[in-house]
Amino acid sequence: MSALNRFLGDTPLRVAIKLIVISFIVGVVMASLGLTPWGLLAAASDFFAGLWNLGFESLHRFWAYFLLGAAVVIPLFLILRIASYRK
Repeated sequence: MSALNRFLGDTPLRVAIKLIVISFIVGVVMASLGLTPWGLLAAASDFFAGLWNLGFESLHRFWAYFLLGAAVVIPLFLILRIASYRK
């Protein structure tokens, strides 16, 4: 078995025929679903951009919740520490 056959997994002609048949079947399915390669790339790009934005939105919410809680907890902590220091 030659190095090319070993790399491809079969003879080049058989691999080419398999790829042609599979490409045709995938093309028919994609056309029936109304999908295009550019549409798939755009959808993937939108998905990852949404994930990116969602991640930073959650950090923003975390920071807002942290500041809101700190506005209550830190003054209470200081008041309790001062009150217990006098005893």
